[in-house]
Amino acid sequence: MFNLLTGTSADCTGIARREFLRIGALSVFGLSVPGLLRLRQAAAAAGNQPHKAVGCILLWMQGGPSHVDTLDPKSDAPAEIRGEFSTIPTTLPGVRLIEHLPLLARQTDKFSIIRGHNPENGSHGVADHLMMTGHKFNPSLPFPCYGSVIARERGYEHGMFPFVQLGHYIDRRFNGGIGGFLGDQYNPFEINNDPNAPDFKVRDLSLAGDAERKRLERRYAMLTDLDRYQKHIEESAQAVRARDIFYEKAHGLITSPAAKRAFDLAQEPDRVRDRYGRTTLGQSCLLARRLIEAGVHFVTVTDGGWDTHQNNFKSLKERLLPRLDRAYAALLQDVHDRGLLDSTLVVWFGDFGRTPKVNPSAGRDHWASAGVACMGGGGIKTGEVVGATDQLGEFVTDSPVRPQDLAATIYHALGIPLHTWYRSQDGRPIELVPEGKPVQQLV
Repeated sequence: MFNLLTGTSADCTGIARREFLRIGALSVFGLSVPGLLRLRQAAAAAGNQPHKAVGCILLWMQGGPSHVDTLDPKSDAPAEIRGEFSTIPTTLPGVRLIEHLPLLARQTDKFSIIRGHNPENGSHGVADHLMMTGHKFNPSLPFPCYGSVIARERGYEHGMFPFVQLGHYIDRRFNGGIGGFLGDQYNPFEINNDPNAPDFKVRDLSLAGDAERKRLERRYAMLTDLDRYQKHIEESAQAVRARDIFYEKAHGLITSPAAKRAFDLAQEPDRVRDRYGRTTLGQSCLLARRLIEAGVHFVTVTDGGWDTHQNNFKSLKERLLPRLDRAYAALLQDVHDRGLLDSTLVVWFGDFGRTPKVNPSAGRDHWASAGVACMGGGGIKTGEVVGATDQLGEFVTDSPVRPQDLAATIYHALGIPLHTWYRSQDGRPIELVPEGKPVQQLV
């Protein structure tokens, strides 16, 4: 049968004539047609075997954490470089972290540290876009972030949103953390309320009673009527379909008991909530675990305040490091204990690194040529230290890992082919990760 789309013909086995000729050539090397068919059927059967898709929790340290004062300390450097903190041992021989990360130091078997991270940009906004997409910022072509790509590839499952953003994200002027050219329907479901607040509710999932629910149903019916009218007068079929899908899914999720349960932190025992820490970051990490467990594919947790141009050490010691230590360590231990680590990639990074040399305001400024990132779980190796910076923490000296490589590693773990192609809204073909390569030490 001739295929008008491909210009090939196939027999009843489903093999195109051109492929049949190639198989005939392979038989010279001892591969017969029946043998090739059996191999092909076996491969197809293996490919159809069900498997649990890997989800991802991305801990985004907004502002740019200091690599020297967290996971890549320089104990032997001069005081103006090493700073005020001492170091402590970890579960990995010879690997030390800053003293204010004692809980995380006991979890280093559950994640890997990328000390060879080279952020390649030291400017807020454009660096955010680069870190969140693996592409340099282009104002005329905003690229989709990781979560939006996953939403595009996997869609809605189990009555849950595919992509959720917890906390205020980044400067939207640089199109960070959104669907970009894929379209607004792949933007995250954003939760800006504080999960640590006693009265925490997800507004759009909190219908007070029957009256409010009926009001929602009336509005949805009106919206449906309006869309039906607009279909005939002003919009393309593709745009209408995309928006219809978005509204239908959003309406279904707003009224979904599964979504309400997933966002209900009150269902967690107090001892679990205490373990994560009664902070916005701690409860956001716990909520992220609940969402991944409920079927959300990608959750970004934002923790702000890392832009420490002044009073770096005071801010780290009193606020940033204690809440990070408790929350990140608890998340790793929890996903491990619940049997989720193999199917959940946990990633940690920020905009860029910070200057190795302390400035006159006891702070550290932006630094584009060295930083630190972490990831583990979801098939990514744990307990590894990838790369290194020089003795002053200024430059990467071993196994450099660019943002494009982080992107490739994330997509690799999530099962998204790196050579996936999309079309921009003006029809241009766009490759998902044209430059980056997965970090070989981790995959």
